[in-house]
Amino acid sequence: MRGRYEHRVWQWNPSIYAPSKYRRGCEYEAFVPERIAELEPDLPGAVAGVVSDAETAIAELNRGARLELQPLARLLLRTESIASSKVEGMQVETRTLARAEAKQEVGRSIGAEAAEILANIDAMQLAIERAVAADAIAQDDLLDIHRRLLARAPNASATAGKFRQVQNWIGGNDYNPCGAHFVPPPPEEIPSLLGDLCRFANGTGLPPLVQAAIAHAQFETIHPFEDGNGRTGRALVQVILRRRGLAPTFVPPISVALARDKGMYIRGLTDFREGLLSRWIEVFAAATAQAATLATRYVASVELLQAGWREQVRSRSNPRSDAAAWGLIKVLPAHPIITVAVGVAATERTKPAVSNGISELQNAGVLTPLTTSSRNRAWEAAGLLDLIEELGSGDWPSNPADRSMS
Repeated sequence: MRGRYEHRVWQWNPSIYAPSKYRRGCEYEAFVPERIAELEPDLPGAVAGVVSDAETAIAELNRGARLELQPLARLLLRTESIASSKVEGMQVETRTLARAEAKQEVGRSIGAEAAEILANIDAMQLAIERAVAADAIAQDDLLDIHRRLLARAPNASATAGKFRQVQNWIGGNDYNPCGAHFVPPPPEEIPSLLGDLCRFANGTGLPPLVQAAIAHAQFETIHPFEDGNGRTGRALVQVILRRRGLAPTFVPPISVALARDKGMYIRGLTDFREGLLSRWIEVFAAATAQAATLATRYVASVELLQAGWREQVRSRSNPRSDAAAWGLIKVLPAHPIITVAVGVAATERTKPAVSNGISELQNAGVLTPLTTSSRNRAWEAAGLLDLIEELGSGDWPSNPADRSMS
């Protein structure tokens, strides 16, 4: 066991509503994990091999990264964010979310769940940006990620960006921890535990993937927020992999693999708390290797899809080399549903140039109009959302050339 249990008594508060069967006090055990700042795990050879394979897969994913492929980095970030939300039971279909994002970017209202998942993408982006800029990971960085993550969550204004001051628990019921599956440490333990976690996350002595696996499991064990712990903890993984230089451009969507087998993920976190560190690291590394390999295939598939789009445009109108149409094709992976306003911001071209470029792409079959109205017009990139859906489900890509010509 990597920690200790503290015996606690839950007092029923008669001023708070609860069904009659939950109006009672009880005794429970809160788990306080061991500190990890000085942890140096001794991994069996087989597990070390899985870690090495996973880090090789991430390096392979990043090997061909170039500046013009930055929109693909956002595609992977989008996929990670959607999958991370799916782990928490938030389900929004990929095409629905993309349309919601296009509406949000022009100031129109969208559904609460779509808004929360889009906020998750923003939180992931914030995590990546801070990873590059900060001298060290600090507790304030975790608060900032959480604040952005819950920015659009219903009724979250009181808890967003704040460490919990109350006892929380996992499983059981919503009113007391009496039948909970797991009770994290009491709130007074959080500051010192997170300080220790940050010291560990800023170290350089362990392989990056091992460090990310341990930091994530420790964060989930501490469960420092009332809500949004899982998504914040998975953002921390992205931060560590970027800071350590293992994933300088493309961070694999690890949550895709974790979401496919939530039971395995939860068992792995339980193994970590019970001292079976190697088991958890093997689970995490195997999921990472799967995600990185899948992402490598998808980066290649999206590049082929873009090549097909360019060929369609050449055969239709063959615009000048500096035409906005070519710039729009570059940024479409980051904006699978695009508006003129988004195209202007993404390509830094004028509104008339972007409007002409969108018309050329529509005439070539690269963009499909979603509305007939002259206001708030939006277009979908042919075949791209199908690829994103497959990536999010963990399926291997089919031939993208079939989509670009459909």
